Amino acid sequence: MKVFEQINRGYNNTFKPGELTLGVVIPVENYDQGPIPTMENHVKRVKMIDELGFKALWVRDIPINIPSFGDAGQTFDPFTYLAFLAGQTTKIALGISSIALPLHHPLTIAKSASSIDVLSEGRMILGVASGDRPQEYPAMNIDFENRGQLFRDAFDYMRNAQESFPRFTSQHYGGLNGQMDVLPKPTAHKIPLLITGSSRQSLKWNAKNGDGWMSYPRNLYEQKQVISQYRALVEQYGNFDQPFMQPLYIDLMEDNHFKPQPIHLGFRIGIEYLNDYVLKLKEIGVNHLAFNLRFNKANMEETLHRLNEEVIPHFHNDYREAFTS
Repeated sequence: MKVFEQINRGYNNTFKPGELTLGVVIPVENYDQGPIPTMENHVKRVKMIDELGFKALWVRDIPINIPSFGDAGQTFDPFTYLAFLAGQTTKIALGISSIALPLHHPLTIAKSASSIDVLSEGRMILGVASGDRPQEYPAMNIDFENRGQLFRDAFDYMRNAQESFPRFTSQHYGGLNGQMDVLPKPTAHKIPLLITGSSRQSLKWNAKNGDGWMSYPRNLYEQKQVISQYRALVEQYGNFDQPFMQPLYIDLMEDNHFKPQPIHLGFRIGIEYLNDYVLKLKEIGVNHLAFNLRFNKANMEETLHRLNEEVIPHFHNDYREAFTS
């Protein structure tokens, strides 16, 4: 069986073949009554996530609050926020899920991502996407219908910018002539790039070019088929296997035996059924699951501790080893 490529510290700790690890989407607060979180206690909760057994935290790229979209994310610019959090944490991977490449210049993204990677000693993971909110594009005078081509062009630019004194010409973003360099360079040979959804590309293109795939929750049968198709293409085109990750919204109930009820992209659920569901995700090939607690009604600190004590030990091998040695 092929192994995952060893890239940087965050990627290597988060993704392991045949295993499933757990992370958290920021902000950690309930804001189900409106799109904008308060961001109160966010540093306290991020530090808690870092100290507990979670492997990664994830922030999102939402440049403009569009009320009809219903979610403003963490409200802060993702790179500015992650740079701040890099100084508040020591071990957790710092992920973005995901930068809408057509809405940013790829040189700026490459420089920002590498800066956070260096400042955090190799904990940066970058999800990339073509973007799915049409209202953002005219605000920046960018053609929404051309976002697939813009995505490919920006992706290639970023990959080339990580080389030393790169020579590269893009169709839409200018280029580098080999007489200038983009600094800093990442801690490893590249920044790990996880492609989100289809990003207006074929699954074959994503398997050949990305360092992993970030997709959406589906029913277990469909998700298994999608992951199998992806892994077959990765096997065909790459020297390494690649991880698959997805988010999951949960409202964790006090009753451990509470049977799951559907909510947006997830479940209202008890610990017993949550563990069973996460085990099924592991069995179909999911390597990382990012919990989103936006609809969680219980105390957030208590929920994080319950996940750490009653879910993580079932899935993180290093966590079990630390407590049995």
